Amino acid sequence: MAKYAGSPPEWSWRLRILKAKVLAFQSAYQEALDLVRGDLPPSLLQTDIGVRKNVVEGVAYRVAQDFEKSAAKFAAAEDLATRFQPQLLCEVLNARGALESSQKKFTESQTTYSRALALATALQRSDQQGMALVSLAWVSMNLGHFDEAIARGQSALEFSRKLDMQGYVATALGNLGWSYLELGDFDNSLDYYKQAADLSDRLGLPGYKLYWLAGVSNASRELHDYVSAENLSKRTLELARELKNIQTITQCLNDLTRVCLRTGRPDLARTYNLEALAKDDHFGREEAQLLSAYVEMDQKNIAQAEQLFLAISQNKAVEAPLRWEAQSGLAGLFDSQGRYQEAELQYAAAIKTIERERTSINHDELRLSFLSTGIAVYGDYIDFLVRHDRPDDALRQADLSRARTLAEGLSAQRIAAAPSAPGSDPRQIARRLRSTLLVYWLGEKHSYLWAITPAKTQCLTLPPASEIDPLVRSYRDLTLKSSDLLADASDAGKKLYSTLVEPARKLVPANSRVILLPDASLYGLNFETLIVPDPQPHFWIEDVTVTTASSLSILASASNRPPSKHNSLLVVGDAVPVPEFGPLPQASVEIQKIQPYFPADGRTLLRGPQATPSAYLKSQPGRFSYLHFVTHGTASRARPLESAVILSKESDSDAYKLYARDIVAHPLQAELVTISACNGSGTRAYSGEGLVGLSWAFLRAGAHNVIGALWEVSDVSTPQLMDKLYAELAAGKDPATALRNAKLASLHSQTVFSKPFYWAPFQLYSGS
Repeated sequence: MAKYAGSPPEWSWRLRILKAKVLAFQSAYQEALDLVRGDLPPSLLQTDIGVRKNVVEGVAYRVAQDFEKSAAKFAAAEDLATRFQPQLLCEVLNARGALESSQKKFTESQTTYSRALALATALQRSDQQGMALVSLAWVSMNLGHFDEAIARGQSALEFSRKLDMQGYVATALGNLGWSYLELGDFDNSLDYYKQAADLSDRLGLPGYKLYWLAGVSNASRELHDYVSAENLSKRTLELARELKNIQTITQCLNDLTRVCLRTGRPDLARTYNLEALAKDDHFGREEAQLLSAYVEMDQKNIAQAEQLFLAISQNKAVEAPLRWEAQSGLAGLFDSQGRYQEAELQYAAAIKTIERERTSINHDELRLSFLSTGIAVYGDYIDFLVRHDRPDDALRQADLSRARTLAEGLSAQRIAAAPSAPGSDPRQIARRLRSTLLVYWLGEKHSYLWAITPAKTQCLTLPPASEIDPLVRSYRDLTLKSSDLLADASDAGKKLYSTLVEPARKLVPANSRVILLPDASLYGLNFETLIVPDPQPHFWIEDVTVTTASSLSILASASNRPPSKHNSLLVVGDAVPVPEFGPLPQASVEIQKIQPYFPADGRTLLRGPQATPSAYLKSQPGRFSYLHFVTHGTASRARPLESAVILSKESDSDAYKLYARDIVAHPLQAELVTISACNGSGTRAYSGEGLVGLSWAFLRAGAHNVIGALWEVSDVSTPQLMDKLYAELAAGKDPATALRNAKLASLHSQTVFSKPFYWAPFQLYSGS
């Protein structure tokens, strides 16, 4: 403090307080406290300096996790501000709200931040408005108000960017990263966390940078990128040790414990966990205790593990994800001890906890991803049921996790017509639909295939997802690039066939119908292209007719539905090009080919300048039995309900996208919707929900069947394929048979269009 000795007392203290504030935000709390140690001159006690000295001390004590001293300093600051410096009260309240959040008094902190926001708004203190907005978003997430948290987080981000308050921008980005992590949207989480860490680094805020880097590690781990997660956690831990940032140190130790447990290194996990427990960090303590239970369980210290699991699972103040993890862990512990009934009760309790949190989310797009956070619990329960010779119960449990958001959006009357999943007999569904059902579940430990015929259900064990996923990715790449898939990818195609289909081959007669209910990466695979090795290598499409479905419960409603008696068509396409999307030269040809299959008075055409988003929405699409789109399409991975059909610009605006979220809002009764556009199926599969994009949106709106594309489609070959499709439909074929026959015509055409690249992107999805 000698450097300030020659300055007037007022400016000496102002400079010391400013420097201490910077140090506190850099996690150098002891240096900050040392800098402002001592009493103010009497002349400064009632000035803004008196308030700010108490505030910066309170912040430093909060960073040091000495909450009692922090509270005392904030109480003193609030008293001084109320009596002498009311314009500073919003600053004091924002600082006190952070303390209450650190103490997990979230209801109190929400009230405090709301008071701060109101005062800052009245005083036009934009800096304090930004802080309150960012903080309220974080509190909403801690209270489990997911929709509110995302909305507040985006508002805080926009407000901070508008006023160029970069520190708050970084915090808003990081908080959104955490919110999306809690919602199971790990892709968005990773993106926001990286942005927050990069910006914090540029702003010279190392403590915040490390905190957000720990978030990057978390998101990477949940995306099963364990190598990146571990390496980043180790680097972040080293830097956090240098800054003596206890919170980030503990977070990194917990993250490393998790990675080691998942990758089969229990001894190293124990080392990291013991260090985390020794830190006794307020923020990471409960997670460290939960991980300790898993470590003790691995060491066969059953009594200690049970005690730790029970303590977390019964503590209502603990975050819901930790509670359902503890409940699931306790179930596994009971199972290992032969306490099977108790184990099942704990699995049921864990799933109930997950479902309680999920039902609190009102926004479709947020609810879509949520099961990703708890899908491992479903997987552990399914493993338990299969292991105890209860494959039918395991199938029911798997189906309960499927297509939840899709089913919830369908009309109550349509779903009411279907038996509930727990009470329906899958064999009856197979019988009504005259099909073999192949239901897949990909898990970290085990994967399963249930093959369901009208006569029997057989449960087959498959390799874990870690073995299947790379095969799917490589084969899809080969499908897109190869000029002769049967020759170039024979081994890969046969391998996938032998893994995914061969185990159930005896239950799938030649020339029969198969309804696939895929899982995870399998949603992006066209099973028709798998290579059957005998009697000579050929694609599976030559043996069976394939449809894709979302869940048994939705299939049950489809099996009870009579076919449509109407024959009306709505065609939308051949739009006026916009700068981002060029013309489709063959769009007019495709439209001309399909129209004659419908009576003139049953056709409605929205073409060229008339093919606008508003024209579709005003056309009463629910009255048509067939809808056909001949357009460009986009698939948004980050925000799937922003996937869109590209149409002509509106006459009064620049809008030209028909978004998935708008499609969902307009109910349909269509027998078939055909999206003759690129990536109509979407590019991102959600746990339990499958690919979400345009096809999902039309199913959610009520379409009975949807044809969508898994990748880009050819403008040259597609008109011929669609011509054949509608010729088959006109001849009385059902959509699945009609699409297969159209594909086979391409496959056997002896032209370049025989390549799977041209016919295989189109998949038929069955709805309600």
